[in-house]
Amino acid sequence: MTAILWLAWLAQLDTWKALPPVTLQTDVHHVQGIDVEGGVLWVSSVDKRALKGYLSRFDVRTGKLLAQVEVQEGARFHPGGLTLDGDSVWIPVAEYDRDGPTTMQRRDKKTLALRGQFPVEDHIGCVAAGTDGLIGGNWDSKVLYRWTRAGVELSRTPNPGRTSYQDLKLVRGELLGSGNVSAREGAVEWLRLPDFQLLKRLEAGATDRGVPYTHEGMTLRNGRLYLLPEDAPSRLFTFVAP
Repeated sequence: MTAILWLAWLAQLDTWKALPPVTLQTDVHHVQGIDVEGGVLWVSSVDKRALKGYLSRFDVRTGKLLAQVEVQEGARFHPGGLTLDGDSVWIPVAEYDRDGPTTMQRRDKKTLALRGQFPVEDHIGCVAAGTDGLIGGNWDSKVLYRWTRAGVELSRTPNPGRTSYQDLKLVRGELLGSGNVSAREGAVEWLRLPDFQLLKRLEAGATDRGVPYTHEGMTLRNGRLYLLPEDAPSRLFTFVAP
């Protein structure tokens, strides 16, 4: 990408309209990933002390908890960034180990009941779903994987960028990833498929608590960017595209 093209596609989050944040009314411990649809917020989170992982549904407008289930499976209690997929939600649940294995779970998006799963021999920290299957990133998304929905690995590609993606989504044929570039800097990035080359970067600042907006959960729906970076009390930040 030339310097001219890079500058043309560089943007700042503060150019988007910020809506009032919504505080979640239930402690989800350490936030991991989110998705939003039809006024409902799905959140994956982990309680390291209790060795438990959670998948929760909240009302987007009020922050009220609608439902919650535990998702851990033995030593695998660390859920990652999640994604909606039709009537399902995909959520990786890994050992708390950079190189540990993962169970990729498919759950009913309304009841949160387990509907299927497949194993991955790496720590998968985030997943996105699209028409061609699933794309996931391992710890800090150093490697980007592709699978069928049945769990057949199609490819693995070293991440050509340096952003540590924590949540991924597929939006209009492009991969959207958010994460930290450094301890104080974060970004939301649009990547070209299938080679994962950078198309656009939205540089994000930090909350008034000093937490980068892209620290954890992210999704983009209908021109609205939703970010859930903080632990308790967790606040859902919404930005409207200019």
